[in-house]
Amino acid sequence: MLQCHIKGVVNGYPLKIEAEKVETRETDYEPDFLRHIFPRIQWDALREAAAAMGVDDLPESVSEEMLEDESFLKRFHHALLEVHLEQGALVCPETGRKFVVSDGIPNLLLREDEC
Repeated sequence: MLQCHIKGVVNGYPLKIEAEKVETRETDYEPDFLRHIFPRIQWDALREAAAAMGVDDLPESVSEEMLEDESFLKRFHHALLEVHLEQGALVCPETGRKFVVSDGIPNLLLREDEC
């Protein structure tokens, strides 16, 4: 859900991911939470981000009916909550500006000329 805030950027979302180190951390599986958050997710952006971090088993398109499919919910849960970018960069799709991610924390501070 992060986006590029460089002055003048119109197309700053979604940031592209350049992954150097990705970690998987198990979290409690909560299907009700997934059903609740699903309408707020931009599926294409999630799919692209997950693929950049090595998760390639998400379907190309989704529907509300799929929220009753346990297999789909578990893949959605894994991609959304268990896969973490530890080292790498987030890249503005318009300018190509790279924001470094170190120890799982993105540095989105702008340079003076970008404000």
